Amino acid sequence: MRDLHPQREPHASGQLDVGDGNLVHWEESGNPRGKPAVFLHGGPGAGCSPAHRGLFDPDRYRIVLFDQRGCGRSTPDAGELGADLSSNTTWHLVADVERLRAHLGIESWLVLGGSWGSTLALAYAETHPERVTELVLRGVFTCRQSEIDWLYAGGAAQLFPDRWAELLEVVPGSERDDVLRCYHRMLHETDAHVRERAAIAWSRWEASLIGLLPRPALVEDFGDPAFAAAFARIETHFFVHGAWLAEGQLLANAHRLHGIPGTIVQGRYDVITPPTTAFELAQAWPEADLRMIPDGGHAYDEPGVLDALLEATDRYAS
Repeated sequence: MRDLHPQREPHASGQLDVGDGNLVHWEESGNPRGKPAVFLHGGPGAGCSPAHRGLFDPDRYRIVLFDQRGCGRSTPDAGELGADLSSNTTWHLVADVERLRAHLGIESWLVLGGSWGSTLALAYAETHPERVTELVLRGVFTCRQSEIDWLYAGGAAQLFPDRWAELLEVVPGSERDDVLRCYHRMLHETDAHVRERAAIAWSRWEASLIGLLPRPALVEDFGDPAFAAAFARIETHFFVHGAWLAEGQLLANAHRLHGIPGTIVQGRYDVITPPTTAFELAQAWPEADLRMIPDGGHAYDEPGVLDALLEATDRYAS
């Protein structure tokens, strides 16, 4: 297994006003004269971490990270009761990516996104293909109803019945036929105890599924109330609205990726975003190199998954 590239401290950062009262936190690290690349984090609502810089060689890349609306170091915090999420949609985020590119004076860039970040990367690349030099995706998710149902309507529960039972503990019996909408409702309750309990249970469910093997420390991190509040509210907000995408839209529009070189890295045993979607995308986008990792789950830093991501960014650097 390869190690991440060195994670150098940012040489520039700021808060970009993207409208609607939102300030998006961004940072640049690596080589200011290197190949531009932007990292799109997952969730939606998970935010970036310094480790994400390590997916790119800092000597060869101008590395841009940013926290999407409402999470991480961006403001306002979506976890606060009363936070307005109406201007936090897929298409607002696509516009934010493009606004940030223009703000930084970048003509075009490599786009890397995993999980929800792959959804946003596809939406951005299909909207602005002329701004994307290469596309690197991990754990492909396109927000089709079947993909949402897999996670929240009993699919993954077949493999993790114990964790699913923990998720259901918070759900009133009369609402167990629609777990997603129940959580969305509870996360907007005025009762702080109800909101916090729901946010922690929601976030721990996802963290329990991330690795091929259990990651108890990560589950605890996701259970942090401050992180969980924004993460759970943003995710449920996006998923009850189908991410403001027509059913199957990102796969149907994959022809717009024609001419863009790409790599799809997919864990064979990814329980959050199973391989079917990555396989279908690769068929619709012939330029893509599908790397199916035989012993990989969902996490970007699992050995085979990380190796394939680093190989892709190293190859595209030149």
